[in-house]
Amino acid sequence: MGKREPFDVKSPEAQALRDEIVHGTFVKEGTFVAFPLCFPGCSVPIAADESHVTALDMAENWMAYGATSGRAAHVFVGMFHGATGMVFDLGVVKDATHCAALCCGRKRFVAFTNGPGGGRAVARALQGLPFDLLQEWGFGRQPFDDLGPIAEGERVLHAVRTPARDLIVGVTERHLFTMNPDEGKPELVGEAPGAARLAVSSKGSVFGLDEGNTLWRYSPQSRRLKRRAVRLPEGAWGEVHRQDACATMLWARDPKSGRLYTADDEGNLYAFAEGRGFSERLGRTRYAPVGPMAVTADGRLYGPCGDGIARFFRYDPATGDLADLGCAVSVMERRRYGYAFGDAAAGRDGQLYFGEDDDLGHLWIYFPRVQPRRAAARGG
Repeated sequence: MGKREPFDVKSPEAQALRDEIVHGTFVKEGTFVAFPLCFPGCSVPIAADESHVTALDMAENWMAYGATSGRAAHVFVGMFHGATGMVFDLGVVKDATHCAALCCGRKRFVAFTNGPGGGRAVARALQGLPFDLLQEWGFGRQPFDDLGPIAEGERVLHAVRTPARDLIVGVTERHLFTMNPDEGKPELVGEAPGAARLAVSSKGSVFGLDEGNTLWRYSPQSRRLKRRAVRLPEGAWGEVHRQDACATMLWARDPKSGRLYTADDEGNLYAFAEGRGFSERLGRTRYAPVGPMAVTADGRLYGPCGDGIARFFRYDPATGDLADLGCAVSVMERRRYGYAFGDAAAGRDGQLYFGEDDDLGHLWIYFPRVQPRRAAARGG
């Protein structure tokens, strides 16, 4: 045997190994549950190559709606309150292989899909109760309402709804469109570059990536689009300008304050508030790029980062702490590892939903660690 070189305990490699041992490979805070896209024990999951979850939204009654991409695009509803615990496949969208966004109104959802002919919108009434599946309930699959193409020959890149659920704003490759989520069809309102996902600010304006490291702003109140309205902070924003990389610049919205979070190509995290602009850099995630994020009711931000096998992180605005949480693993009933995620949404009771963008995708439900209660001040 050859002589083994001595291991330098002070080397960067040794430090990286020590950090991995100390911090752990898999999630060490909170609990993940990987839920299959079916009613376990009663129905068959969506086919593996049709189950990449790329769009999520929550209805007013806190049912989770989502859509998949792959060989075919499906729309599904997840029921996790009451005696439910199921995902129901609402059907396949004809001639669609990708879903860019799904938005829930008060009465119906609208899914924005892409196929060989470009982007289209389909809609259907929201799923009603029950919240008790201990009885023998039956479910039917009504056909989707085809709302037609958005902009002829153009793919839909993203769409968002307002918190009041009275308006959807979206982008194709070259156009901005709006629609009422509960009635009507999408209408083009102007030209705007479609290069990244959209976000709704605390004041109700919709922001999207523009040319020259800027953001455009669309005001639903005035129906005016202002190009190059806000400059991005200093950072690495090159990848977000690629037309095929609309998922590289993602946003998360604090449901209470309306504060927005985003990250550049290197994982530098920033907050944004309309009227005040971007914050200083809040920190840097362990890996890049940053994936779909969501904010809990108490303001903590969670999301994956890294390409291939993502690790989750947590940012707490109360303390400024940005923590690496490890890779996603679910050990409930069956063991599953989560590597790639396509969208995220916040649930009713503090849980977060992450759609797995992988073959045989699952709906991952994350239950964050409960914050320790601070001791009340004595006296007074």
